[in-house]
Amino acid sequence: MEKPLRVITDSAVDMPASEREGFGIHVVPLSIQFPTGQVSSEELSPDEFYDRLRLMEPEIPTTSMPSPGYFAQLFRDVLENGEEPLAIHISSGLSGTINASRQGASQVGHDITVVDTMTLSGGQRFQVLAAARAAAKGFSKQAVLDKLAEIRASTEVIYTLETLKYLQHGGRIGRVSALLASILDIKPIIKVDQADGKYSTAGKERSIRRALDSLVTFLVHRFGPQTPLWVSVMHGQLEEQALRLVEQLGLHLAIERSEILRISPVLGVHTGPGIVGVAALPMALMSEFV
Repeated sequence: MEKPLRVITDSAVDMPASEREGFGIHVVPLSIQFPTGQVSSEELSPDEFYDRLRLMEPEIPTTSMPSPGYFAQLFRDVLENGEEPLAIHISSGLSGTINASRQGASQVGHDITVVDTMTLSGGQRFQVLAAARAAAKGFSKQAVLDKLAEIRASTEVIYTLETLKYLQHGGRIGRVSALLASILDIKPIIKVDQADGKYSTAGKERSIRRALDSLVTFLVHRFGPQTPLWVSVMHGQLEEQALRLVEQLGLHLAIERSEILRISPVLGVHTGPGIVGVAALPMALMSEFV
């Protein structure tokens, strides 16, 4: 008989506290390194972080992940509690977190499953939430993994930014493209590529307003106007633009469920406060867990 699954993820997931607590999801905190010292990403609210980030400019903090030893101890604790760890992490194409998790798993002497979501933020949340809900319903681990593969292949995460300087500083995007975008005041449209879990450019516009329209157009082309969708709109400190994006999505797509989430501080280090985007998934893939 299989042990009950305990879902583990990291703080690159943009997930409300009610969902974390309601399903007993363990969120491993990533850390932010300020000039004055290191702070857990869980210690700061989004607004506290973004306000602090603005005050620091032109300095930009960095992020760090837990050690393999941290993960090893966490997995041992879960096993000792009579549960089976299922670790679901931010894309290996964007962070080394999953490598630390895998190294920690190798130290435990137990076959621990570590899943690469190949995405982040709201897209990562879809997989974590599906796994937690499926586990609560008694699905086998293999059934959960099969469902996660379906969700991973069908999720789109796409966003726009006021500036590329934060991605450039973090090494997530080429220096030349960031420089040109800054000079031309271009608002890039960036998606997470499902093939390698890295960022790729899906377009560019001259204003955030036009970029939001392009996000909607992209999703209409991707899913069609009739496919019932679950969408999570995410932003740093662009609430007005997030509300407009929700409205436009509702006009052009068959939105069955939606919410507005805040980009977590550990991701905001690499985007800045001027980010707004969306994670979208066909509702049919989540309907049995809702």
